[in-house]
Amino acid sequence: MTDRPHLLYVAWGFPPCRGGGVYRALATANRFAALGWKVTVLTADRDTFFRFTGADLTLEERVDPSVEVVRVPFEWPILEADLRKWSKRRAQNPKLWSKWRTKQDQIPFPESGYGPWRSVIEKAAERIHKAHKVDLTVATANPHVAFTAAYHLHKKFQVPYVMDYRDAWLLDVFTGDRLHEPNSRAARWEKKLVESAREVWFVNDPIKEWHEKLYPAQAGRMHTVANGFDPDLVPDTHDRGAVADRPLVFGYVGTVSPKVPLADFVQGWQLAKEQSEELAGAKAKIHGYLGYYAQPRADMLATINAAADDGVSYEGPVGKAEIAKAYDEFDVQLLMLGKGRYVTSGKVFEYLATGLPIVSVHDPENAASDVLRGHPLWFPVADVTPAAIAAALIEAAHAARTADEGIRAKAREFGASYRRDLQLDPRIEALAASVKGVAA
Repeated sequence: MTDRPHLLYVAWGFPPCRGGGVYRALATANRFAALGWKVTVLTADRDTFFRFTGADLTLEERVDPSVEVVRVPFEWPILEADLRKWSKRRAQNPKLWSKWRTKQDQIPFPESGYGPWRSVIEKAAERIHKAHKVDLTVATANPHVAFTAAYHLHKKFQVPYVMDYRDAWLLDVFTGDRLHEPNSRAARWEKKLVESAREVWFVNDPIKEWHEKLYPAQAGRMHTVANGFDPDLVPDTHDRGAVADRPLVFGYVGTVSPKVPLADFVQGWQLAKEQSEELAGAKAKIHGYLGYYAQPRADMLATINAAADDGVSYEGPVGKAEIAKAYDEFDVQLLMLGKGRYVTSGKVFEYLATGLPIVSVHDPENAASDVLRGHPLWFPVADVTPAAIAAALIEAAHAARTADEGIRAKAREFGASYRRDLQLDPRIEALAASVKGVAA
């Protein structure tokens, strides 16, 4: 076999970033390394995550030791909270400055906040390539500016690249609306990126199908690479048995975005407790971030705290490496998502790994329903209303107390098929076969 092929993996959010997409980024880099590639990750400097998104140091420890991580500066002036670092112009008129800054950001690349990073990562990618020839680039979004580094190496050095979408650029995955007009700079950028890509990856079939209609000539290069669970990070999947003699614990792990129907869930929870004795003394524990930033959103926290007497509590963030401890408490899992035909969420796969009952507190049309359909302990809501949520909670509570060993075994078997390496390996193997320097 020849020297290991060299992968450049470009991801703005990489450990210790704690954003949702970081798990896919970490797993992808690690999996390429495990399958014999030399992997270099190009990402933002660590201070970016400590300052703006929150950091998970336990996740950073999971990076394969053979993976070289190259960190480059990232500036996010519009989120700078230290008034001492503000210019006189900004201090005098913050709103006018913000409008000006947003326009400036989009001059290099049409993406607010991230556009100026283009020149930084293009130069870094070229330095990496010149030091050790890159055979393939995989860039993951968002932000979508990450794709520019891959495109730069392709145009200048003919390096093939893969575009890995977590969501979409032109498509609002919640509403199904188009976000950018066909003649916009964003649309023109995506078109030329897709036309030159070796492959384009999407997390579910509905998003892929939307893009296949938009770019029919490139449809054959498009693939669904679903998220999955990481075997070394999932909770214990042994059969815990039915719960007979204690109050049930319902649990949620993940970011509670503004799209999540948190208030409806709380009302549904209160109704369920009134209607079913099987929920007597039950608790609903919410782990993760309330909103997108380190500081919990006050309105979400107030919604949870108002139901404290009914057993609803906010438990704060939990490190990925300690997440199993949180799941060990759960008897039923709560999958709360914003509405959208194109919404799956990486969290659903982690939930599947446990084999525990799952209550879907999301619109039935969400793409997550496609993943869960057939799970023997899945309890979807008929619609996102307090009454429907209460009904699903009551059904799940009954199942947690009565499901026999056979049903629980089938639930674990169903989830096992969504191991993350099973999603990634077919694409990595196909790419290896097409990249120069890999033995046939």
